[in-house]
Amino acid sequence: MRALALGAMFCAGTAMAEPTNNGSGAILRALDKTSGTTVDLSIPNGQIASIGRLKIVLNECRYPEGNPSGDAYAAIEVSEIGSVGTVFTGWMIASAPALNAMEHSRYDIWVMRCITS
Repeated sequence: MRALALGAMFCAGTAMAEPTNNGSGAILRALDKTSGTTVDLSIPNGQIASIGRLKIVLNECRYPEGNPSGDAYAAIEVSEIGSVGTVFTGWMIASAPALNAMEHSRYDIWVMRCITS
């Protein structure tokens, strides 16, 4: 329950207790649930990546200050070609991917880490 409350505070845009740095991009992992294959996507901030019919926009990736390999969280938007609106819009947290998961019949996507160089 505490994790859910912290996630709600984070998603609402309030400051986290731990200072963060912005990464230059993120590594996201995508699972094709039909074939069972995974692929890692390296996406710079503000850029788009594709997998199947999905378009993924990375808005921002943050990580704990002084700990680049620490818990990353990324703001992403996912849309599907041929569909109106977005499949997912929001923050994903590397240590708790189920806290704010994307709902899609074929693909799962989650953040692995920020790109720090």
